[in-house]
Amino acid sequence: MYLNNPNIKLPENPDTIVWKYLDLSKFLDLLMSKKLFMSRSDKFEDQYEGTFSEPTYEEIRKLSIDNPDFLNYYKTHREKVAISSWHINEYESFAMWQIFTQNSEGLAIQSTIGRLQNALIPENCYKQYIGEVNYIDYKKEYIPFDDMFFPFLFKRKSFQYEREVRVITNVAEKKISLNDGLKINVDICQLIEKIYIHPKSENWYKNLVIELVKQLGFDFTIEKSDLESDILI
Repeated sequence: MYLNNPNIKLPENPDTIVWKYLDLSKFLDLLMSKKLFMSRSDKFEDQYEGTFSEPTYEEIRKLSIDNPDFLNYYKTHREKVAISSWHINEYESFAMWQIFTQNSEGLAIQSTIGRLQNALIPENCYKQYIGEVNYIDYKKEYIPFDDMFFPFLFKRKSFQYEREVRVITNVAEKKISLNDGLKINVDICQLIEKIYIHPKSENWYKNLVIELVKQLGFDFTIEKSDLESDILI
């Protein structure tokens, strides 16, 4: 279920639009299982994921001189945190299509912050939090460490094009081990407001997605991306 954390920054407007760009196989897995996959934080391509900036690390290192377990805890904590990434944008993003879909058979889920929060209600085993990512200079700027989620809500400035909002969960208290990640129960109809088909896809692909969604018992609005609509001249 979604829980509010007053320390975590989140857009105030629940109607703020968010997107998730993914391949067809992952989309079908979401619909069929009614579960949202959350990746283990240290499995992301960014090696700095869940780590501290240099000024913060130096402070933690000094605090760990008399207590080495303090630093070791932060190092292993990354294995206990799972994340689902979403993109904040009022409109589609050509860059997100390019980066997060492997070919012309990708899709984009359009949702909102409020829908995300409500979609998490069915999950009663793990607690979820939602936060907006802050982009900083890791060589100069400080990351607070008075909240265990803060390392996962800061990224280097080179990633600020992602405009990311994250669903985050911590399984440490459950005493379980995560392999690649975790699947949580979600209300699919709350999660998905609209589906967009890849701008370079063929019409047959759009028809295939419509038919598959229908066979699985859902009735979402499905549109072809208008990023490559007819040129008017």
